[in-house]
Amino acid sequence: MQHFGKVSADGQAFDNRITRLFDIRYPIVQAGMIWASGWKLASAVSNAGGLGLIGAGSMYPEVLDEHIRQCKEATDRPFGVNLPLLYPDIQKHVDHIIRHQVPIVFTSAGNPKTWTKTLKENGIKVVHVVSSAKFALKSQDAGVDAVVAEGFEAGGHNGREETTTLCLIPSVREVIDIPLIAAGGIGSGRSMLATMILGAEGVQIGSRFVCSPEASSHIHFKNKIIEAEEGQTELVLKRLTPVRLLKNDFYMKVKEAEANCVNDEALHELLGRGRAKKGMFEGDLTEGELEIGQIASYDTPNQTGSGNRTGNMG
Repeated sequence: MQHFGKVSADGQAFDNRITRLFDIRYPIVQAGMIWASGWKLASAVSNAGGLGLIGAGSMYPEVLDEHIRQCKEATDRPFGVNLPLLYPDIQKHVDHIIRHQVPIVFTSAGNPKTWTKTLKENGIKVVHVVSSAKFALKSQDAGVDAVVAEGFEAGGHNGREETTTLCLIPSVREVIDIPLIAAGGIGSGRSMLATMILGAEGVQIGSRFVCSPEASSHIHFKNKIIEAEEGQTELVLKRLTPVRLLKNDFYMKVKEAEANCVNDEALHELLGRGRAKKGMFEGDLTEGELEIGQIASYDTPNQTGSGNRTGNMG
């Protein structure tokens, strides 16, 4: 069954299951990225007619609480929180989300059965991120309202299957009935249209937003992304937690360690703590972890979160 949707006569709104589920004008979700998507970016995207997400994965509970409060002050439109299910303080995160009556939560990196019932009992719409048709079906069985199917072109942590978005979307569409959002390698209106032809009803975009002025990522990281060329990202650490990185000195150390078949303990020691913060938030382009997707090679400099939503997505 095709759920593509309809565009309004004036071209200023889109009507399908995703826009109705989230009460948004455009079926475009800004991914909840660590060290990049705080309340400023989320509110800008929501105000422009998309769905902005606060990335809780890099936030202590009290920090998330403040970002939710600020976002509620900055927009009267729906917004959400991206919540990694393996986060150690997840109970406190959920408590803040429920107390603030956040309307939408995207979950990832864990079993959707764990928190879906609790969130939905509190009136929250739940979406789970998957990297395979098998896990999409399990997510539907867990009661989520929609799924994000993310291809391995995406930046940051990724699935081990290495399935591209082009192959993943039709596979997921075949096995689920609930709304489907495509992610991974999407950064233009053309790529958005392509995924919707394949069966998606909306898109989640991350890397394209990292260079937005509203993004909290460091200016050095933003400039590095703008300068990136084709082939300058790679999926590494497949033995632990696969992650797509922009190539730098830290990336080279990881590749060398993997080539030398070091054990998991040594890999964890190499990663240490705070590598992503060091690179993406503090701007250390040498020793920091630079998580970004394959579309980094065609990111547009100085484009606002609102600009990414509408006319500049061609």
